[in-house]
Amino acid sequence: MITTHPDHPGLDHDAPIRTVGQLVASVSTRLHSENEGRWIVAQAATIAPARILTVLDDPVSAETVEAVRVMVQRRTAGEPLQYILGTWSFRDLEVNVDPRALVPRPETEQVVEVALIELQRLSRERGEATDPLVAVDLGTGSGVIALSLALEAVDAVRPSSASAGKATDIEIAVWATDVSLPALELARINLAGLARRDAAAASRLTLAEGSWFDALPPRLAGHVHLVVSNPPYVSAAEWTVLDPEVRDHEPHNALVPGESGLEAIEILVDQARSWLAPGGVLVVELAPHQAATVLSLAERAGYLDADVLPDLAGRARALTARWPGA
Repeated sequence: MITTHPDHPGLDHDAPIRTVGQLVASVSTRLHSENEGRWIVAQAATIAPARILTVLDDPVSAETVEAVRVMVQRRTAGEPLQYILGTWSFRDLEVNVDPRALVPRPETEQVVEVALIELQRLSRERGEATDPLVAVDLGTGSGVIALSLALEAVDAVRPSSASAGKATDIEIAVWATDVSLPALELARINLAGLARRDAAAASRLTLAEGSWFDALPPRLAGHVHLVVSNPPYVSAAEWTVLDPEVRDHEPHNALVPGESGLEAIEILVDQARSWLAPGGVLVVELAPHQAATVLSLAERAGYLDADVLPDLAGRARALTARWPGA
């Protein structure tokens, strides 16, 4: 018997849509992107994106076509794909994303990599110390940096600990702060998601409301081994010429700290000195054109071994600076 698929009006109520493959093709044409076509259809049809190519001949429901139509309208109006999908991958995480926080970006994934390398070095240099390594993510947004540290840091420091003859069950405490309550709500949702996957990793992370270091308990002053942040670093002038997809949809306060774009970085470089343990490290994401200025700022503030490391595209991206004393 020949199986037929019911016809559903196309995205523009013209060519009929019968199968998943036809829907993917229609969306890909509209958006000029085959990848976006697959992602949107997979989300609407509740299919894992990795499986979409295996179900192209499957029938598609009218409800799925309508859901896709709405998503395509949002995308063609300039809304970021990540907000439309509602979830996005970041390193080894799948996190909820929406306009309460910035879209997670590959550049920030590399900042996490820098932070993990620093934690590994700090663990090696601490020798037989038994107190937990303490890492702080300031301005956490959706929580991706802190969540990644909570999930990955133990494995990152374990090889150096084992080779030094230390116990491999390294204790790591991660704090994440944000002044934005909506952003913290999103981070809590993502922390709950991590808890369902890895309760031990989630238990390492504490979220706290407040501006930068103000959210931390005073007892941590002088005992933080790593401070990491992706702060706002877009100047007021740069914001006016940003891609509308960013400017019109992502939170302004997570992008622009003030006129110069350096205001938040200046606060972090200055205040971290009171919170870092001897030998502790500051890691801050920045714009490539800010590298020389921020490097000079760190050196004048008394940090040692200040450097700006590149992202995967070779652009200056992450300040690393060590507080003296170890």
